[in-house]
Amino acid sequence: MTALTKNELEDVVKILKEIRGNHTELITALIPAGYDVNSVQKQLEAEKSTAKNIKSTATRKNVIEALEKIVRQLKEYKKTPENGLAVYCGNVSKDEGSTDMQIWTIEPPQPLQTRTYRCDKEFIIEPLEKMLEVEELYALLVMDRKEATVGLLNGKQIEVIQKMTSGIPSKVRAGGQSSQRFHRITEGLTRDFYKRIAEEMKKAFFELPRLKGILVGGPMPTKDEFLDNEYLQTQLQEKVIGRVDLGDTDESGLGELVERSQDILAEQEIIKEKKLLTKFFEILGKTPDMAVYKPSEIKKALQYGAVEIVLMSRNLDKDIFEDIKTKAENISAQVEIISDETEEAHQFQSITNGVGAILRFKTG
Repeated sequence: MTALTKNELEDVVKILKEIRGNHTELITALIPAGYDVNSVQKQLEAEKSTAKNIKSTATRKNVIEALEKIVRQLKEYKKTPENGLAVYCGNVSKDEGSTDMQIWTIEPPQPLQTRTYRCDKEFIIEPLEKMLEVEELYALLVMDRKEATVGLLNGKQIEVIQKMTSGIPSKVRAGGQSSQRFHRITEGLTRDFYKRIAEEMKKAFFELPRLKGILVGGPMPTKDEFLDNEYLQTQLQEKVIGRVDLGDTDESGLGELVERSQDILAEQEIIKEKKLLTKFFEILGKTPDMAVYKPSEIKKALQYGAVEIVLMSRNLDKDIFEDIKTKAENISAQVEIISDETEEAHQFQSITNGVGAILRFKTG
């Protein structure tokens, strides 16, 4: 068994989320990464004795049957998979008095952190839902001339990294200073503040490999002045994906920045997919022996270890999907799941019937 991709996990989670038991007979068993699968198996064996005390004959029968089904499944594992294991089992029939016993055994795409055993009217899927959150990291900056807050967006979590103040005096001049001299002083302090902000951004994000983009918020003249004068190091400047007009420059400003950047963040996934498909079409047009799209040709290229990237539509035949995915993972090829939401994705589907590959070297 191999770990599910995020797209495959999303499909399973949708199914599990809709299931409701007629009684408390849906069992969730979550085994965290590194935990002994044999210990869980013994625990569930013991739970069968407890289940014998359930008053309802039908519920008792279904719970014991589900436990036995899970135990049999766990006996197939000599050790816990690398990312842990999530097992869901129970009577999913919607009709009172009838039985439809189903089991799902899931090796998740990320390590499970939670150990859970629960018998309820619904499955516990929150730990899997968290894995469907955005993996990429986004740098956040809200600023004006007085204050700046640097943060990090990790999935849905906002982390404050640094708060800064400029020390620039208010517009009221002290001691009869001339307007020009006061302006020179404040402009110099502003430039110094911008440099400090840029240095903090570099320190926090320059060597962050998963950083996908930078969002900057603040009053219109300030943030634009900071970005247009390129205080940021070039590599970071190129990662700025959005500028948002904001008034708040503290921690609450970070939350507002994220809230008002949802369209920008959603667009990033579409942009990534479009770039990937554009690359595939360009290779197919210019050097057609470096891209293939018939399942037989892809499998042949996989046997030679020649595949760099496999592209598969979400609605591809399940058997073909699983076969190619497994072979691709065996040679450490990159697997990318294509949506059905863009014009390029529809073009990919019509040309290739939902599967294609970019090669590392020619096979013919």
